[in-house]
Amino acid sequence: MKVTDTQTPEIKIIEPTLFEDDHGFFIESYNQQRFEEAIGYAVNFIQDNHSKSVKGVLRGLHYQLPPKA
Repeated sequence: MKVTDTQTPEIKIIEPTLFEDDHGFFIESYNQQRFEEAIGYAVNFIQDNHSKSVKGVLRGLHYQLPPKA
């Protein structure tokens, strides 16, 4: 995530990082830790992702065990 300060300290330009290959792309559009570091205070929103695959691509399924299930 790229964070750019503006002339108004409370306003920042936040640009997600795009990871792209022949199968499509993935964007971590929000990450709580990075966002809080950028704005300087805590928020209650964890993470948001976006991806797109080209026709015929099946993305992997992920399985997690507690405590992060």
